[in-house]
Amino acid sequence: MKFLVHVTCGPDNVTKAALAFLVAKTALDEGHTVSLFLAGDAVTLLKDSEMDKVVGLGTGKLRDHYDAIVKAGGRFYLSGMSSKARNITDTDIAGKPAEFAMPTVLVRLAADSDRIFTY
Repeated sequence: MKFLVHVTCGPDNVTKAALAFLVAKTALDEGHTVSLFLAGDAVTLLKDSEMDKVVGLGTGKLRDHYDAIVKAGGRFYLSGMSSKARNITDTDIAGKPAEFAMPTVLVRLAADSDRIFTY
């Protein structure tokens, strides 16, 4: 199955943010295809400084989930408008399986997915 995980919560809600990545990791572990679309404050989660400090209560370390997602072939899309408003640049996502995307990409990913999770 193809899953889309749409994340809008950022580092101010560590448990929910880590849970979103944990669910994506779990789906990949079970052999599914996963894309994550980060919007709003969630775009800051791919900054290394944030990724290293986000630890959810009962949902684990964001960095560990991110590393597992990358290893399993997961893909990240960051809202271009949200990223620009929060000064997320190409440097922040360099070397990561991530790209900036407009709402049309979110709509396409949703239409192509079998299931959608929103956090």
